[in-house]
Amino acid sequence: MNQQIVTAAILAIGDELLSGRTKDKNIGHLADMLLLAGIDLKEVRIVADEEDAIVEALNAMRAKYDYVFTSGGIGPTHDDITADAVSKAFGVACHHDEKAMVMLADMYKRRELEFTDARKRMARMPVGATHIPNPVSTAPGFVVGNVYVMAGVPQVFQAMVDAVIPTLRSGTPVLSLAVSCPYGEGDIGTPLAAIQKAHPDTSIGSYPRYVGQKFSTEIVVRGRAQDVIDAAGADVEAMIETIRCERDVAENHSAEA
Repeated sequence: MNQQIVTAAILAIGDELLSGRTKDKNIGHLADMLLLAGIDLKEVRIVADEEDAIVEALNAMRAKYDYVFTSGGIGPTHDDITADAVSKAFGVACHHDEKAMVMLADMYKRRELEFTDARKRMARMPVGATHIPNPVSTAPGFVVGNVYVMAGVPQVFQAMVDAVIPTLRSGTPVLSLAVSCPYGEGDIGTPLAAIQKAHPDTSIGSYPRYVGQKFSTEIVVRGRAQDVIDAAGADVEAMIETIRCERDVAENHSAEA
């Protein structure tokens, strides 16, 4: 089967994320949406409200992945500098987008609020950028190149993601198979590594659990073809059965002694 792989990265921007004052809700949501769209999320970074840090991270990520999504820093305050940083990364001017200015002016007029200079900042974006609609609070996000710049407020971010996802190129979806294993990672580490080596077209993860003073593991096999996943899953089941038999033999020998 001809498999299409599409990659993505997320750049979350904001001092408040790094200080712990704000708990990020956007990364997990976007990761879920990308998975459903068959897009592989390969990297997540969080950077401060510092232009050079944003530019450096953005240039590294946009050169490496098909899509880069940013959250935060496009509001009305002095530390909302994402538009400036993205403009600098692409080597273009940052301006008050004419269409965005009209949209915001109309919205504030309807609300009988002054369209202040601070509020006008939300219309700033790189020259040549296109809009990401914002049905929640009007101020748009924007797209330039392969970079999608979205708000940090979770409700607005999620609305923007809903608008963006259908426009993206999708890859072959990742399928998964979960196998419950009654043994801890220390018991299965070596044979599981051998199974992974024997099935290079899969990604096998182990996730430990500790219940009732006993370790167990959930083993998840991921891949882009069901037959490949099933073959690796069968080897995982066989590994568990082998460990079980070895332990039964050991316990019987101990009892006989």
